[in-house]
Amino acid sequence: MKINLAFTLFSIIVLITLIITYWAAKRTKTTSEFYAAGRSITGVQNGIAVAGDYMSAASFLGIAGLICLYGYDGFMYSVGWLVAYLTVLLVVAEPLRNSGKYTMADVLAYRMNNKTVRSVAALSTLTVSLFYMIAQMVGSGNLIKLLLGWKYETAVVVIGILMVLYVVFGGMLATTWVQIIKAILLMTGTIVLSIAVLAHFDFSLVKFMGAVSQKFGQSFLEPGNLYKNPWDQISLGIALIFGTAGLPHILVRFYTVPNAKEARKSVVIAMLIIGTFYILTTFLGFGAAYFVGQDVVKSFDKGGNMAAPLLAQYIGGGPGTLGGEFFLAFIAAVAFATILAVVAGLTISASSAFAHDFYTNVLRGGKASEAEQVKVARLTALTVGILSILIGILAKGMNVAHLVALAFAVASSANLPVIVLSMFWKRFNTAGVVTGILTGLIASVGLVMIGPDVMGKEAAIFPLKNPGIVSVPLGFLGAILGSYLKVEKAAEEKFAELSVRANTGLGAEM
Repeated sequence: MKINLAFTLFSIIVLITLIITYWAAKRTKTTSEFYAAGRSITGVQNGIAVAGDYMSAASFLGIAGLICLYGYDGFMYSVGWLVAYLTVLLVVAEPLRNSGKYTMADVLAYRMNNKTVRSVAALSTLTVSLFYMIAQMVGSGNLIKLLLGWKYETAVVVIGILMVLYVVFGGMLATTWVQIIKAILLMTGTIVLSIAVLAHFDFSLVKFMGAVSQKFGQSFLEPGNLYKNPWDQISLGIALIFGTAGLPHILVRFYTVPNAKEARKSVVIAMLIIGTFYILTTFLGFGAAYFVGQDVVKSFDKGGNMAAPLLAQYIGGGPGTLGGEFFLAFIAAVAFATILAVVAGLTISASSAFAHDFYTNVLRGGKASEAEQVKVARLTALTVGILSILIGILAKGMNVAHLVALAFAVASSANLPVIVLSMFWKRFNTAGVVTGILTGLIASVGLVMIGPDVMGKEAAIFPLKNPGIVSVPLGFLGAILGSYLKVEKAAEEKFAELSVRANTGLGAEM
């Protein structure tokens, strides 16, 4: 019954998304349609899609698992990702929409050396996208293994094939509508599950937290269970708060709306949805710890990623019951839709980075035809899909929230400094972009490689799990020092033009 039910719900979601892809494929011919859905998405639609793109497997599976296993420290992931959207709203959304065309590199290349800037920006985008993609692959593998009994490796391959189909044929239009459907399903499932948990405590938050405290001790609701070193918590917070504004798959979403007003509207809508969701992760994580038990959750997946689906099974009536199996299958199908939507967004951002930034503007000097650009973008999506499958198989057993936090560290260290300085500092130039991105990239990845998550706690050279507290300042420092290596008059002369465009929308792509 469980397998039939789960397979049916999974199949329905896949069928719906493939129908959307078929519909979108007939409307995706030009580069604008492939990369930015023809700038035809409204602010409300884009806000829902941004939320769908942002609330990843790390949010739904990873954070619930971390709260279940570590209490307060796990919830700090939710706080960091929620506060992060203030950075996007106040600093990035409107200027980015006005200044660029399809990718982050469009903004950087506006007043810098086109080929050099686009090359390093493409490298950074591909690195962040792959880190983030691995998390989704790990989540999908564990999820389908639990629900359908498939091998982990088989599940990862299936997800990879589906994400390639969405992007290769449907482009950004298909990706957007898959993300909208996913966001609605995820919020429905999360709200229903949270209400069901609170119903056991007469809808009293005090009773609920009191019961959790009584069962696990007051220390479970206090910091120090996951991060013994407070600097770890601070470093993680820095990466999460600043990383969102540098995530390529989030940034490209602002190019799908017709103007800056709709871009601002989409961020506000996204914040409302995301804020509600992250508050509700409290009930998912603590509820799983209280009702299902930490040992049971870890027996299915040592990273805790199955906490939310197992809670759904318990709330529905328990293992073996029709209600329990149906609720488990529904929540797992929602998580499956979550993964599909996010990997599609990541794939298209990686695809656009290579095809638009590197191939079209660096290798072809901006002379590639529309048909040629779309063809290369589709081939890139296929390549990214294959790489993600291979790396996802190798990353088996890791907690998805940890993996995504590393992607945020790279985004906050390599991408955010150059985006901010490009739009707000006249002296900033090509040398600053190159040194900033490479410094942030090398620092964040390098510190992870010599940190406890890779080398183990005892052998680690760098003591913190997340390098944000060191790598983000290094990224800014590299960008600033690089800009003083040489004077670039052309970049300084175009600063006023970029400022007017970023703040008024005059001359923005329509």
